[in-house]
Amino acid sequence: GCSDSDGVNMYGLDGEELWYADFNKGEGVVALPPFADQIGFPEFYGQAVGQQGVCKANLDVAIKAYKNPPETI
Repeated sequence: GCSDSDGVNMYGLDGEELWYADFNKGEGVVALPPFADQIGFPEFYGQAVGQQGVCKANLDVAIKAYKNPPETI
């Protein structure tokens, strides 16, 4: 998901974080423990940047369509 202030995009499996895009640092971060086989996600950061742009555009449309909904329900 995204929000107006998200600084990360996370990929996980079974509720565990595997990798995340840190938009504040401009890089992808592997979040596996040191004892696990380290894997790479070379294209994920660029994909996460693109998805964040689409998500924020959709968020803007939804905010206008619902006439500024409250932050919480």
